[in-house]
Amino acid sequence: MNATDDDPGPKDAQDPVQGEPSQPAPGDGNAAEAGQDLLSRVRRAEEAAEEQRNAYLRAAAELENVRKRAAREVESARQYGAEGLASGLLPVLDSLELGLASAEKADAATLLEGQRATLRLLLKALEAAGITEIDPAGLPFDPERHEAMAMQPSAEHAPDTVVAVVQKGYLLNGRLLRPARVLVARAPDA
Repeated sequence: MNATDDDPGPKDAQDPVQGEPSQPAPGDGNAAEAGQDLLSRVRRAEEAAEEQRNAYLRAAAELENVRKRAAREVESARQYGAEGLASGLLPVLDSLELGLASAEKADAATLLEGQRATLRLLLKALEAAGITEIDPAGLPFDPERHEAMAMQPSAEHAPDTVVAVVQKGYLLNGRLLRPARVLVARAPDA
């Protein structure tokens, strides 16, 4: 054999099967470097994995905190959501109590004015809470906001027009709380 047949070739020779550099021979200086490089890469990968795990745990904890905070806010809104309305109704209550206390001494006109003032206080409190009344007298009948109590023949009003309001309806921020109960015009009998 000649020297070229026994020589395994250069240290970075390609593995003929894999097409990749062959591993350095044991005892070679490059093997220690390759091992150190491999250990270094493993450590970096473990550190990156630990950072990702910590980031995941922080995100999961933050999500849990947001969930708990939202649950507390919903519970608080449920418990204290009517606080504004209740505060607005307290002057109405005070006015009613004063009216009852003075009813024995007051004349009818004074009592009537007291009732009107109490009603104004109540309407102001309801309006502040987003509650508005539906008073559709003279308007076309709207089945989404009105409840027809009866049809009434009328020559003065167009058919399907509200002739009279039996009970006012109310909206809460544009959403129907109670429909207005109404009498609706129909063509007179012939």
